[in-house]
Amino acid sequence: MRMQGKIALVTGAGQGIGRAVAVRLAQEGAKLIINDLHDDSRSEQTLSDVRAAGSDGCIVAGDISVTESSRQLVAEGIQKMGRIDVLVNNAGVEHNAGFLDVTEADYDRVLDINLKGAFFITQAFVSHLRDTQRGGRIVNISSVHEELPFPHFTSYCASKGGMKMMMRNLAIELAPLGITVNNVAPGAVGTSINDRLLHNATELNALLANIPLKRLGNPLDVANAVLFLASDEADYVTGSTLYVDGGLLWNYSEQ
Repeated sequence: MRMQGKIALVTGAGQGIGRAVAVRLAQEGAKLIINDLHDDSRSEQTLSDVRAAGSDGCIVAGDISVTESSRQLVAEGIQKMGRIDVLVNNAGVEHNAGFLDVTEADYDRVLDINLKGAFFITQAFVSHLRDTQRGGRIVNISSVHEELPFPHFTSYCASKGGMKMMMRNLAIELAPLGITVNNVAPGAVGTSINDRLLHNATELNALLANIPLKRLGNPLDVANAVLFLASDEADYVTGSTLYVDGGLLWNYSEQ
């Protein structure tokens, strides 16, 4: 039980990768603070899955794109669970549009959730660790697009590139506090964010031709990487990105 006695906050845990991460940590003994935008059937399903995995937790709804909301949800999580040991910054969105068609509202939504939201909820979490004089783990769900260009998704790539440098800076700055900071960077994963791709055989086959392992990832592939970085096994790992992409990053070409 690699996470026995730990309490983890996972943002965007109502579905997809976030739910898989929450359940995988629960299987290894962690208790979960499940964050999503709303306390609804999706969040309740994640909590049910966490309990089925033999653990427990709570739901704390909140919009991480709003800084004060991030601070409040961290405070509420601490109130309900007593403390937080691990933060998984999973919540994220993307917007498909040509550069000349991107509106300010489109840009703000992507950056406010993916980068600003991760920044300020991390700040609230680190303040909690400092005040309680404990170390901790921060794992960001980034993307191969922190490194790999993705035309028509420039705001998304900018947010993940920013997350990469945020991680590297915080890994150095927070190391004296006993806090490690790392990214997990998925490639193409079969979740709802890729629904359009999954229903377009031509595009899907072209993508698979770029993946040396010849398959899409699944949420558990990502969750297993998060588990490692959140556990004591990764005590000497900080400032790194762990790519979970089937080899896509080093074999990709635009068609």
